[in-house]
Amino acid sequence: MLAVGLAQGTAVAKPAAQTAGSTARAAAADDPYTQAFLTQYGKIKASANGYFSPDGLPYHSVETLMVEAPDHGHQTTSEAVSFWMWLEAAYGRVTGDWAPFNAAWTVAEKTIIPQHADQSTADSYNPSAPATYAPEHPLPSGYPSALDGNVKVGTDPLATELASSYGTMDVYGMHWLMDLDNVYGYGNKPGTGGESGPGAGASYINTYQRGAQESVWETVPQPTTDLFKYGGPNGYLDLFVDDASYAKQWKYTNAPDADARAVQAAYWAYRWASDQGKASAVSASVAKAAKMGDYLRYAMFDKYFKRVGDCTDPASCPAATGRDSQHYLLSWYYAWGGAAAGSGGGWAWRIGDGASHQGYQNPLAAWALSNVPALTPKSATARGDWSKSLTRQLEFLTWLQSSEGAFAGGCTNSWEGSYSAPPAGTPTFYGMAYDWQPVYHDPASNNWFGFQAWGMERLAAYYHETGNAAAEAVLSKWVAWASSETTVGADGSFRFPSTLNWTGQPDTWDAASPGDNAGLHVTVVDYANDVGVGAAYVKTLTYYAAKSGDEDAAALAKALLDAMALNATDKGISVPETRKDYNRFNDEVYIPAGWSGTMPNGDTIEPGSTFIDIRSWYKDDPDWPKVQAYLDGGAAPTFTYHRFWAQAALALAFAIYAELLVEGGGEPGGDTEPPTAPAGLTVTATTSNSVSLSWSAATDNVAVTGYDVYRNGVLAGNATTRTFTDPGLAAATEYSYTVAARDAGGNTSALSAAVTATTKSGGSTGTGAVKVQYKNTDSSATDNQIRLGLQVLNTGSAPIDLSTVKVRYWFTSDGGPSTFGTYCDYAALGSSNITHSVVAVSSPKTGADRYLEIGFTGGAGTLAAGASTGELQLRINKSDWSNFNESDDYSRATNTTYADTSKVGAYVAGTLAWGVAP
Repeated sequence: MLAVGLAQGTAVAKPAAQTAGSTARAAAADDPYTQAFLTQYGKIKASANGYFSPDGLPYHSVETLMVEAPDHGHQTTSEAVSFWMWLEAAYGRVTGDWAPFNAAWTVAEKTIIPQHADQSTADSYNPSAPATYAPEHPLPSGYPSALDGNVKVGTDPLATELASSYGTMDVYGMHWLMDLDNVYGYGNKPGTGGESGPGAGASYINTYQRGAQESVWETVPQPTTDLFKYGGPNGYLDLFVDDASYAKQWKYTNAPDADARAVQAAYWAYRWASDQGKASAVSASVAKAAKMGDYLRYAMFDKYFKRVGDCTDPASCPAATGRDSQHYLLSWYYAWGGAAAGSGGGWAWRIGDGASHQGYQNPLAAWALSNVPALTPKSATARGDWSKSLTRQLEFLTWLQSSEGAFAGGCTNSWEGSYSAPPAGTPTFYGMAYDWQPVYHDPASNNWFGFQAWGMERLAAYYHETGNAAAEAVLSKWVAWASSETTVGADGSFRFPSTLNWTGQPDTWDAASPGDNAGLHVTVVDYANDVGVGAAYVKTLTYYAAKSGDEDAAALAKALLDAMALNATDKGISVPETRKDYNRFNDEVYIPAGWSGTMPNGDTIEPGSTFIDIRSWYKDDPDWPKVQAYLDGGAAPTFTYHRFWAQAALALAFAIYAELLVEGGGEPGGDTEPPTAPAGLTVTATTSNSVSLSWSAATDNVAVTGYDVYRNGVLAGNATTRTFTDPGLAAATEYSYTVAARDAGGNTSALSAAVTATTKSGGSTGTGAVKVQYKNTDSSATDNQIRLGLQVLNTGSAPIDLSTVKVRYWFTSDGGPSTFGTYCDYAALGSSNITHSVVAVSSPKTGADRYLEIGFTGGAGTLAAGASTGELQLRINKSDWSNFNESDDYSRATNTTYADTSKVGAYVAGTLAWGVAP
């Protein structure tokens, strides 16, 4: 167990002066943060804890029953491998032993970086014809997508240069996903280029293939080398691409943020080893990272090498030559593939991606690849590309920063993945359209605070190494916002944002005169204590504080790190999490009519198959009974997960804090005396939904800076004065309160004596003062689904119990069957807290013979006065998937941003409280 003394007995360390190239300080035996790093590292590397597969790769998590981006805990991602490389670099700094860092790169080359046998026909690639165009579609039901050879694609300007530099047409990048226990049974083993079927050994797999709305719950896994041994007659290919004939083939997808993190890890290894006089010990691995950075430039190009900017029609958007197809950002992926060996007819393809997310940018990697000689790639144009990418990334983050300080989503060169025209008035960045949720929509890609912390950690590292003024300006605003939304209690409880909600949009980018984004805003929907995200947040604060001298940021970094350390387990550091989304194990996976096939274990894939139907092996997992009980109507299951990336990030947070913010190798560097406990805690007022408190001032040897207020032992909020009002409570309910004082050194007092308060009766459900906002998320009025976004706002002065609220969207069924499928693809409150069904109108009206009724479970809680539910993404289909004609539907409108709508009704306790029924 980690020492509790980390949280209570260690003073906040003031920022130590650090500059790029400064000597790495040896870890001191009395530095508790270095020791915490070594403890965490030991838990990760202990074989009994189960973090690594027999092939030496880190599992996504120790636990097997897990569905998030990977759909099984014992898969791995290139993300996990990149964190492993960084972890070993930090171990080298602390111990001087660089063998583990080099071993991580050796394992990666044998496994997750495809060998020549795994991309055997790469020599057939023609840079003048990189790929055949196939449009993406908004929904999985739009697939397979037909190849269209009439749409012109551009020329790949990198391939010849890379082949000349490295003597091969093979691509050197990590594939993003592997099945380390071969649970699926494809046996698509590294170095074989084949399918050996069930049995031991890691296997390449892939999942996402069908547009932005395809969540992990709607994927059909497949091997990366598809030899038609599993799936249907054409393997899995005809689920995704509509072609006249199908050839056995291989294909890989790269996650650029992971490869960039591997470069980042190599930079730190090189700098730390150089400070130790051991640069030669890591030179071979650093050269591999430089090579990876050379190929990573494919992430800077439009998917089909079309011109970047104002590309709003696939036929007329010109095919590019040279650098006209290069946007210089880190996009969501690049991919490559080709014919399987011996399948007849050699061919290969490569694509980039036009969609870029703020959370994927890595200014530190771009700077290192363009400024550090040991990391300069071989190709003649690589250094210049990365130098321009660094500038473009900094501009991108400036463009996306909201008025509050958080970063909106990103941009795309191909609206909806089909070079369509974006809605009128959409702002642009170098001609690319703003997209608040680039790449995926279930859940919305930029609503997770983790993407904020991940991205800012990289920017803060770049700022720490260079002192760049533009990076400092962006960071200081973000740190102020994030800090204002973060609370850390005296008992080690902590919380920071989890789900974000976005309104407005940025100004169109003008490099000569950037706008102030006065209309772009973020609000926090809910909070969490995810330790992996917390670790990235701490690293951001640490880098920023060490360079800027911001003692508040340093104190918050320490407070969060100490609080997380109190959640130690035998395997690492983790907090329990309730997985309400696991009700989606029964979600249907779209399979086209007439298609059927089998998984390696014999599971049937056919129309109507669900996520669990094609993964029946999950029912043998020892944790499955918890999920089954939930599916049978019980409580949502709780898990304590140990994700590799999160555990490595925590170890790194300890190590980086020790390196940069602990003075003199752990010697006390500041105030260690806690304040006195507050006295005189008194209840000053109660209402039906709030309690007001006051107390006497605590004293401190320096100064008291704030107070933490606890309700029933859980942190309720912070105060800088000696009064606090706790809102949003239940009526006629007793609560217990205590208060602790906090000083600038991060020291906290003992808790005050407790007081109890009972809220008054009545009034907790409000009076029905609500309104509904709507946006159209469906570009076609005549396809086979109705798609819409809604949000409910409380316009009254008291909280509303959401379980009393119903929302009705009226539409016409346009013939066909009387049964419908309804879906909540995303909800800021959690999809499992939303109910939805289609109801027939008793007396059909013009534009309305049915309505979609949306409700809220008790788990949605209350909606505070002035608050919004955040976005609900909804859709409807007929059971036979026939088309609608929405043009005459009563509730439909054409606005693509949220606006008040009187044609969607809101009912509170059965009474119409908003809107006009048809």
